[in-house]
Amino acid sequence: MPEAAERAREFLNELFSLGKMDLKAEISDSPNSHVLNLEGADASLLRMEGGELLDAVEHLVNQAFSSELPHEQHLVCDVEGFRAVRETELRAMARHAASRVLSTGAPFLFGPMSAKERRVIHVSLAEEENLVTESVGEGNERRLKVSLKKSV
Repeated sequence: MPEAAERAREFLNELFSLGKMDLKAEISDSPNSHVLNLEGADASLLRMEGGELLDAVEHLVNQAFSSELPHEQHLVCDVEGFRAVRETELRAMARHAASRVLSTGAPFLFGPMSAKERRVIHVSLAEEENLVTESVGEGNERRLKVSLKKSV
């Protein structure tokens, strides 16, 4: 395990302690990432609002420590399997949007979401021959639009 991942774990545990949060970070490795699993009585705080606080914690540790990792590796923060559950939800939302666009012909516009979440939907619908996905909007209001491909 790289020293950067261990330092990120120690940093988070110190941060949670100073903030008087009942959370503890432990590390597990996957092929291209080091997962900081966050557990404790305050875990539900990290899942609120679609995991916004969890995303912020992940952004913080990546800003502080990812430059010390090999280029293809990164740090991921997760709490109680939230990331896997959210990805499953996003794939289901992508299927729903595709079905709706194919049946009505009208574009489907998702609410604002992070680049990571938009990417899951883009990838989920990439094989759909009759559909196109595009990100629209700016900043925190960036959304994903699913529509029929225009015939040439």
